[in-house]
Amino acid sequence: MQLDKDILDAIFTNEGSDLHSLNNEKPVLLVFLRHFGCTFCREAMSDISKILDKIYESGLKPVIVHMSEGDIAEGFFEKYKLLGVAHISDPDLSLYEYFGLSKGTFGQLYGLKTWVRGLKAGVIDGHGGPKLMKGWGDYTQMPGLFILKNCEIKAKFGHKTAADRPDYMAFIKKFASQGQS
Repeated sequence: MQLDKDILDAIFTNEGSDLHSLNNEKPVLLVFLRHFGCTFCREAMSDISKILDKIYESGLKPVIVHMSEGDIAEGFFEKYKLLGVAHISDPDLSLYEYFGLSKGTFGQLYGLKTWVRGLKAGVIDGHGGPKLMKGWGDYTQMPGLFILKNCEIKAKFGHKTAADRPDYMAFIKKFASQGQS
């Protein structure tokens, strides 16, 4: 899917770079998070933190999209040792919408799979239970994962439920194996 250059020109990271320039320099791993109170959002940040060096080594520029204001996000990025990672604040969800990420249905957000995975991620793996806090984002918004290159979506991972956990390295390796990097 081709993306509109003018739209990408108008989307800036916390570092002041526009998304158009970034994805023309190198492929961008664009990670759309759920709200910061979500167990799976915290799990995703932890997962990314653990493989951050491998993401950079693969030639990708990671950019994380979240729904909170910058100061709230900085606290979460610091906690997960992601302070150097570019991120985009999208509290009005316009970028989520542009990339086709919808609000979750009741089943996607609260289905059995979500509850079971939530217990594992929250209690067993230590990511904590869900919390709804003002300024942390829309709890109904679904996440997503994309690789952009030259204003085109080269790969995407569509979450079927809020509990889906991408294998980031397998996703990146599949992209690379297609000669895209």
